[in-house]
Amino acid sequence: MISTATVYSITQGFTLRCDSIAPDKSISHRSAMFSLLAKGESVIENFLRAEDTMNTLQIVKDLGAEIEDDGHIIKIRSNGIQEPFDILDCGNSGTGMRLFCGLLASAKGHFILTGDEYLKRRPMKRVTTPLKDIGAFLDGRSEGDLAPLSIRGGSLKAFNYKSKIASAQVKSAMILAALSADGECSYEEPELSRDHTERMLKGMGAKLEVDGLVTKIQPLKGLLEPLIIRVPSDPSSAFFFAVAAAITPGSQVVIEGVTFNETRIEAFKALEKMGTLISYELKDEKYEPIGNITVTYAPLKAITIEDNISWLIDELPALCIAMACAEGTSVVKNAHELRVKESDRISTVVDNLKNCDIKTTEYEDGYTVTGGTLQPALINSFGDHRIAMSFAIGGLKCGMKIEDIECIQTSFPNFFDILKEITKVQI
Repeated sequence: MISTATVYSITQGFTLRCDSIAPDKSISHRSAMFSLLAKGESVIENFLRAEDTMNTLQIVKDLGAEIEDDGHIIKIRSNGIQEPFDILDCGNSGTGMRLFCGLLASAKGHFILTGDEYLKRRPMKRVTTPLKDIGAFLDGRSEGDLAPLSIRGGSLKAFNYKSKIASAQVKSAMILAALSADGECSYEEPELSRDHTERMLKGMGAKLEVDGLVTKIQPLKGLLEPLIIRVPSDPSSAFFFAVAAAITPGSQVVIEGVTFNETRIEAFKALEKMGTLISYELKDEKYEPIGNITVTYAPLKAITIEDNISWLIDELPALCIAMACAEGTSVVKNAHELRVKESDRISTVVDNLKNCDIKTTEYEDGYTVTGGTLQPALINSFGDHRIAMSFAIGGLKCGMKIEDIECIQTSFPNFFDILKEITKVQI
């Protein structure tokens, strides 16, 4: 039976202080994985306890790491990557599968990565092909494009790779492979994608040099320093409630402890350009700049988004709700990557907005959204957590019923708990 949630509309503004936004998913994945490369004990505070990241933590354990978890702090001590007894299940996480491909490409042993029904449909050649080109032994369904994926670690050649797409997942996989290559490697991308991997590995002592769009990587001569980190709040998760304030007159949201990494707050910058009042208060800066973001309602106007797409690719479904409430016609271009996410997010956004009586036009690499009045509708999430949460926020304007909400557990388990502070929700 597919579970549903009914979100009820609100008739007045709200004030919300969010100190329990889900910890950052990308950094949580990486903090567990990168601990496998460290000597001594890595300590991770505020790790995201969602299905995807807990699957990654289990894989790290299956690869031989000793893990202590008291429910608040996770301690990981690596014994080097060990051949696992069983198949490694990434659940719904494309980040997990693609990064593990790079990490395991040179590890001694045989590894099989699988996932849920949605992950098994997502393309993997963007990672498996360049890894095979440098000597990795990878295979899978559809000539290595679809999971389950089989990896037998081996010797990797140094490379100078120029990617045709701006993808933090592809870049991270190749950087992890480069750490075990037989010489200096370089990776070039068409535009800067999210850079958590570079920041975290450099903080652990890896020799990485970033020059514009080119990253140069020296192979490791030993183990890295342990990772000691408090995972910041996830700006992608926080953005749902930024949109909630942006579309509700008289509302304000303060989001605490979120990363200000420029490759992660582009969606907030887009919302500012649409008219929303946003301020930033920096609190800390170690692996990542961290602070509080205050979002205050102001009337929205249309926007065209065509640059730095990789910096806000995950937030575009939520941003489409703001576009639906703005004056004028908004345009999204150069966003073909949306078609290979947890769902085809171009089609799912367009179809669901049409169900809400919003005028949209679909293109191969994006869509247009003409602002209007959202109408109640039955929303099909297609098993995509960001589609489900985006239209739940849209429900604040008109009421909404969303199908297949279990997917939200993959990234933001307490989403509805926070939403209940604004409006009634029936699950």
